[in-house]
Amino acid sequence: MKRRTFLIAASVAAVATGGATFAYIRRDRFEGAVLTPPQAAELAQSGEITLIDIRRPDEWDKTGVPAGGHPIDMRRDDFVAALDALVDADKDSPIALICARGVRSDRLSARLTEAGFTNIIDIPEGMLGSSAGPGWLERGLPVTKGS
Repeated sequence: MKRRTFLIAASVAAVATGGATFAYIRRDRFEGAVLTPPQAAELAQSGEITLIDIRRPDEWDKTGVPAGGHPIDMRRDDFVAALDALVDADKDSPIALICARGVRSDRLSARLTEAGFTNIIDIPEGMLGSSAGPGWLERGLPVTKGS
């Protein structure tokens, strides 16, 4: 089945956590929780999640990084070590991943879950929007400029 079909499919379940709804949908690889950009912005600002922008530095320079987010290029050899440092090596800490359009965050979410992280959350709209929705920038959510 195509990626679009998975993303358009209705959410299978929703779990209310700290005032935010984490929807569970089937995607290409990752089958865990997802957030919309407004939900992620609110939770990152309140410190309830660690928001990671996994894009490249040139992408951060063009659009900025989500406010409250941490830029960590997913291509870094020490990506997991950098992530561990942010969450004090707590594999159960809620970590939300965002990329440009939800493709890389989907794949990395699946890989981190396989690596033992238990509370990974994907933001499938990404910064630029996707079939899941308009994205962080189109929604007018705050960014911090540069990398």
